Amino acid sequence: MDFVLSGVAACGACLFTNPLEVVKTRMQLQGELKSRGSYNVHYRNVFHAFYTIGKVDGLLGLQKGLVPALYYQFFMNGVRLGSYAIIESSGYIHTNGRVSGAKTTLAGAVAGVVGAVMGSPIYLVKTHLQSQSTSSIAVGHQYQHQGMMHALSVIYRQHGIVGLWRGSSAAVPRVSVGSAAQLSTFSSSKELVMDLQVFPKDSWMVALSAGMISSVVVVLAMTPFDVVSTRLYNQPVDHLGKGQLYKGFTDCFSKTLKKEGLTGLYKGLGASYFRLGPHTILSLFFWDELRKLYRKVR
Repeated sequence: MDFVLSGVAACGACLFTNPLEVVKTRMQLQGELKSRGSYNVHYRNVFHAFYTIGKVDGLLGLQKGLVPALYYQFFMNGVRLGSYAIIESSGYIHTNGRVSGAKTTLAGAVAGVVGAVMGSPIYLVKTHLQSQSTSSIAVGHQYQHQGMMHALSVIYRQHGIVGLWRGSSAAVPRVSVGSAAQLSTFSSSKELVMDLQVFPKDSWMVALSAGMISSVVVVLAMTPFDVVSTRLYNQPVDHLGKGQLYKGFTDCFSKTLKKEGLTGLYKGLGASYFRLGPHTILSLFFWDELRKLYRKVR
């Protein structure tokens, strides 16, 4: 049941944040491996990107990739948060009755690795679909998928089962770092808020406040990995399924840093927060409240 509740909570958050994921993906691909000033800037900032996509691709363009996004959230976060809930309920993350920072970080990272590997093929398709746009505002490589199932079948026919896990070398560090930062700060912040007695112990404001603190840490820790992950997933591949721009995580990281500087690794930081921030807050809030509700009715 922990896995189902976790997946449902993540899907609930995804319905609200997917348009921001589309914006984030486009901004991370804009000016790929090009120095500043040498490429057309279609998206000047989060709000301009939101307006531009809505105007050119239509309002539905802001929900591109929603189906694989929901599947990804259900399976990846279902496994990730569900695994963490089991670890937490076993008492592992506590030492002498208090939350252990080291143990929550390790538990969050392990849960993140499991979730990332499970959800990688769906994340691959989601990235392809979210980057697809009208040629006048297109950034990054443009795939021509007609939907999630079409994309999965095309990738499988062309590159086999291994091709479906292309880019997972970036997904594992991305999700493990993000998961470790998110769950460790959420657990510690929740305990801190309860210690301060700002809200009643069972108040929904406890989880919401902890989620808000966690969201800031997650975005700062995760954005460089997120940029690399987006680019690895979206890069064009040859007939053997090998990437034409990057050999892997380290190669993409170093090339981005060399060509675009440190700011290149934090491209779309504003969009990342507007997407990851609310998603972190909502998913952790829904997750915590659903677990409390389940414990009451069980």
